[in-house]
Amino acid sequence: MRLVHLSDLHLGFRRYARLTPGGINQREADVAQAFKRAIDQVIALAPDLVLFGGDIFHVVRPSNPAIIHAYLQLSRLRQALPGAIVVMVAGNHDTPRAAETGCILRLFAPLGIHVADRVAERFVFPERDLAVLAVPDTGDRPALTPEPGVRRNVLLLHGEVEGVVPVHAAADDRAAATWTTESLVAGGWDYIALGHYHVYRQVAPNAWYSGALEYASANPWGELREERAARLPGKGFIEHDLDSRAHRFHAVPAPRALVDLPPIEARGLSAAELDAAIAAAVTACPGGIAGKVVRLVARDVPRHVLRELDHKAMRAWKAEALHFQLDARKPELVRPGAGEGAPGGRRRRALADLVADALLARPLEPGLERDRLVQLALGYLTAAADASGDAGMAAGTDEGAVR
Repeated sequence: MRLVHLSDLHLGFRRYARLTPGGINQREADVAQAFKRAIDQVIALAPDLVLFGGDIFHVVRPSNPAIIHAYLQLSRLRQALPGAIVVMVAGNHDTPRAAETGCILRLFAPLGIHVADRVAERFVFPERDLAVLAVPDTGDRPALTPEPGVRRNVLLLHGEVEGVVPVHAAADDRAAATWTTESLVAGGWDYIALGHYHVYRQVAPNAWYSGALEYASANPWGELREERAARLPGKGFIEHDLDSRAHRFHAVPAPRALVDLPPIEARGLSAAELDAAIAAAVTACPGGIAGKVVRLVARDVPRHVLRELDHKAMRAWKAEALHFQLDARKPELVRPGAGEGAPGGRRRRALADLVADALLARPLEPGLERDRLVQLALGYLTAAADASGDAGMAAGTDEGAVR
């Protein structure tokens, strides 16, 4: 029996102020396109079981286009694979804070999709000798025990496994339930399908995060770094055979490239020299930057050098790319704190890093753009550092953010 495991679709995710010709946020359209591509691939594989590990939508009350797109793609899946079993759990992004507010995932139940959104549910399919314990991220913590007398037992769960999710990935609008590896594997499951962590990763011999289908988190650059370190081809989903244990990760072609250009060490460079280094980095981007999401980190950039950079060129690159971010970081002044003064002691984190992390994890009101908020906050820190002569408030921003 073959299953497909995918998770963290985050339909309705929005970022940056670019729209499609139809008036949809461009990144929202990218996320929708990635889901459509994944459904195409799943239909071609024709598995017996399809598991959705939660965070189907990015927000509890998604936009109408996001709802319609999800319904159409899931309808297409059910029509193409009428014999397949489809099970879905709610993630932390799908779950309303108020108990009296319903979860939108129930919309998909009439399609023949088994949905667990309020409490954990055990779906038993005697004709397939299969049982699926589906545990949504609602605070409900059932006993994780397989169904007796069934040959194949699968656990589908949205949550954070302790010691697995990196700090940068845990910075989320809504915290997820936390589980230990021991509590998951104790039951002797045939397969454990996990959702919440956006990078494909094995947690135990029989437990995997499938990862997201697109870069729809607060820190896509951290995800890119992890994927490079693990030599992953990007985002995708899992195909797994419950009988033979054959396992494969299927990459989903990204609708849009995210490019983290090699960082620039700017210590001692003049504004003209740094301009030249930035231009060289942009020019060296394989395939150019047109339509891409691009970041360039420049370290140790004094305020006066940042102010004198060629901002006309910056504006041109921002117009060419979908999004171009010059992350110019001021030199850090390391102050010894308690237990930090001795040689070899730990460095205290820069105030700007602490502020950025806090804003990345803070829930925002609808309509607020997180990236812009972070840039403004770092700009204010830079201005305060200049006024006080305190270079310790190392900030990553550009001239436009300060203004």
